[in-house]
Amino acid sequence: LTVFVDKKSTTAYLITSSEDNAVMHINELTSNYTSFTGKWKPLFQGRYMEAPTIFQRNEKYYFIGSGCTAWKPNAARSAVSTSSIWGPWTELGNPCRGEDADTTFHSQSTYVLPISDGKGGEERFMFAADRWNGMNLSDSRYVWLPIEFGVAEDEVSPMIHWQDEWDVSKAWN
Repeated sequence: LTVFVDKKSTTAYLITSSEDNAVMHINELTSNYTSFTGKWKPLFQGRYMEAPTIFQRNEKYYFIGSGCTAWKPNAARSAVSTSSIWGPWTELGNPCRGEDADTTFHSQSTYVLPISDGKGGEERFMFAADRWNGMNLSDSRYVWLPIEFGVAEDEVSPMIHWQDEWDVSKAWN
């Protein structure tokens, strides 16, 4: 599950896997973020996804999530909505590129962090993922990678490439 706050309206939403993970639910939260308004909608019905992340870029809403394979990593999934958090959503496929993309670099989505240059320039995004160690959960790690954007399927799509190291201060160079 994740909580997402819309930048324009400051409305918050709780996004959850539901119905034995067969569907995502988006639930609108009250203005103090402590309860539900009663407005909700199912998303990605029959797709069996978990670990949802949602973020905004250039008036669009992006989703990155995971299939349901327990402790075994799988390919990430992504989608875009060009009109509203409520959809319609268009699936874009796996945003990960390169070696180990089919396992989301041995991890599972957990959050997308917006990063500002502090000067009012273009916002960038960092993909945060859990690298679960099912044999020793306390030894689980994180993967942090920059998100780039390119065109796929006639839509601007998030793309995540493995990098052994990167410098967030150079993200705007």
